Amino acid sequence: MPIPIVNSIASWFLKKRFHQIELFLKYPNEVQNELLFSLLKLSKDTEIGKQYDFASIKTYQDFNDRVPIVDYETIQPLVERSRNGEQNIFWPRPIKWFAKSSGTTNAKSKFIPVSNESLEDCHYAASKDLLCMYLNNNEDALLFTGKSLRLGGSKELHRENGTIFGDLSAILIDNMPFWAEFSSTPSNKVSLMSEWETKMQAIVDETINENVTSLAGVPSWMLVLLNNVLDKTGKDNLFEVWPNLEVYFHGGVSFNPYIEQYRAILPSKKFKYYEIYNASEGFFAIQDQNYSGDLLLMLDYGIFYEFIPMDSYGTETQKAIPLSDVKLNTNYALVITTNAGLWRYKIGDTIRFVSLNPHRIKVTGRTKHHINAFGEELIIENAEDALKKVCKRTAAEIVDYTAAPIFMNGKEKGAHEWIIEFKTPPKNIDYFSELFDNALKSLNSDYEAKRYNNMTLNKPKIHIARTHLFYDWLKENNKLGGQHKVPRLSNSREYVEELLRLNEL
Repeated sequence: MPIPIVNSIASWFLKKRFHQIELFLKYPNEVQNELLFSLLKLSKDTEIGKQYDFASIKTYQDFNDRVPIVDYETIQPLVERSRNGEQNIFWPRPIKWFAKSSGTTNAKSKFIPVSNESLEDCHYAASKDLLCMYLNNNEDALLFTGKSLRLGGSKELHRENGTIFGDLSAILIDNMPFWAEFSSTPSNKVSLMSEWETKMQAIVDETINENVTSLAGVPSWMLVLLNNVLDKTGKDNLFEVWPNLEVYFHGGVSFNPYIEQYRAILPSKKFKYYEIYNASEGFFAIQDQNYSGDLLLMLDYGIFYEFIPMDSYGTETQKAIPLSDVKLNTNYALVITTNAGLWRYKIGDTIRFVSLNPHRIKVTGRTKHHINAFGEELIIENAEDALKKVCKRTAAEIVDYTAAPIFMNGKEKGAHEWIIEFKTPPKNIDYFSELFDNALKSLNSDYEAKRYNNMTLNKPKIHIARTHLFYDWLKENNKLGGQHKVPRLSNSREYVEELLRLNEL
């Protein structure tokens, strides 16, 4: 199809969709409230709907008072029944898909229900909106002259009891309309290969001769793939392989640790980076502006949002609030109610609002991924902002990292122990450590207080990891692939001890 025709069709969809987006931008609370009661009405005759008498819920306060906030462990028995073929448990329409997620803090697999509604009205709708945002901001874009290189998970789909489970990316690819494969690379056959290292080589072989105009995938694994492309082709940068490459759509993990490495292999100020915020449970936010780190919360994907202030999270005073009550620059745990039958589900992520008109957010970390062994409340956002500053000062580049507390022992003070794998190590690790400590103090007043005169915490202890340490750890734990992530911060020493052992081999 000629490019002018494609662009005209895209423009038509764009204008139609932007009218709907403008509605929730103008009336965010009304759109969210209407969505909640639509979900309640639709599900009133399900097992969950009858248990909590959805039919008699008339206000948000009724919903808040009556329906409990849950985590995966709470709903697992219901999910297992659904996976065994029972229907109408938590969603009125048939659910046959389950996105398998190992999570990042628990080795036990989670099986997240995926309904037809969540596929069409959330995941696929978000993919179209992402393109709409990008095309609206870049009218000279030529995405449709070539293909999008997509890098998804590595697991095949499994069928049991009439239901199907696998990586969310595999589910999305399996349900994708036939015409979508023509605009993507690699082929579905290669995308769904299960053995990760073989798959990576197959992707390189299949894509190096394509006209790739965009990239889509998790930054850590995409970087591995792109470096393999450069090794295979012998080129200095990716524009020598794909001269029409113009944008990278990324999500899944923070981009901060990787940005300089991407700029090194994509040396153009015109190249765009667009961030997305999604999970197996749904698609939540999209970068809607060029050169911005803020994400627009999407309010009409069949997801009702609630927020728990992190200063009360996990306590007896914990209380969820609706979108209408959120404040700027407060760290919140995200709670979702979805069009796949998740009711007041703690997804495990933390966010903060950087704008309330419209509602734009930043993802700050995980509820379980922080260090608070000494009251310091160190979150991933603090760590990555500090590392970014220090790497810039010392010309260092980081591949991966993790950290955990060194607990107090007798009169010995506590500390934080870091394992950092560098692509380009700092010339002086002691100077790097000093700058890093100071950067954390400047970003986190609780950490600064605990570090004052070494009152509670000694200075950080940093280990330089050997090359490929984190890759080898993921491989040893059968976690290679686009959906798996290195745990960044933990109150437990489990990961640090495993990595220190591997680092000696």
